[in-house]
Amino acid sequence: MPLQLKPTLREDLATSDRALIGGWVCSGSPVMAEIMAGSGLDVVLIDMEHAPNTLQSVLAQLHALSGYPVTPIVRVPSADPVIIKQVLDLGVQNLLVPMISTAEEARDVAASMQYPPVGRRGIGNALARSGRWNRVQNYLDDASGHVSVYVQIETTQGVDNAESIAAVEGIDGLFAGPSDLSASMGLIGQQTHPEVVDAVKSTFAGARAAGKTAGTNAFDPAAARDYLSAGAEWVLVGADVSLVARGSEKLAADFIPRSAH
Repeated sequence: MPLQLKPTLREDLATSDRALIGGWVCSGSPVMAEIMAGSGLDVVLIDMEHAPNTLQSVLAQLHALSGYPVTPIVRVPSADPVIIKQVLDLGVQNLLVPMISTAEEARDVAASMQYPPVGRRGIGNALARSGRWNRVQNYLDDASGHVSVYVQIETTQGVDNAESIAAVEGIDGLFAGPSDLSASMGLIGQQTHPEVVDAVKSTFAGARAAGKTAGTNAFDPAAARDYLSAGAEWVLVGADVSLVARGSEKLAADFIPRSAH
């Protein structure tokens, strides 16, 4: 019997009656990935841009997530088509591509996600986990239906071009990145500055105008709720490393005398 792949994030967003909530795995640990997957979150993002991840460690984390009702997404380190091809061949169905600021860059990403003649994705499904070694029926013909891609808006240029980027065929939605966006605006480290918040919401508006979905990153609970109220369809609200860092700091503060610090 042919194997069935999980629905994509695109399909999850289209069928959900609420915004989806997710978290990051930045430790590179499959144990942490499994802990996050079992938490009840809707989405778990494995980060290759700012985390110590290789193809092998991403694969181990995909295995850890596979037994849970959670949607995995991987942020690749760049829009490099070779990296995108390799990550897709790992069986990743949902990709987030950072630092996209123009429609031309978005078209390059979309081409990397699709097989010829539409795109330029290299064909290796018989050798790779993506089509489960030819066990997913008609994978080559239906591959675009098995993957989704979101591009990250992290510059003022990207915000200005949000609608044209979202309108690119093959791009499923936008994801605003307040950290790098704040730096692009001369407000580094001020992710909740009103001007940064307005730029994130402008990105949402650009996506909606193109008929696409939008999400963002917000570890501040008040900011996350504000973005949800503003129409974000998915929000990443925490990360494994941050949760451990803050939790361990609280343990130290609770149990070690102040004078010992």
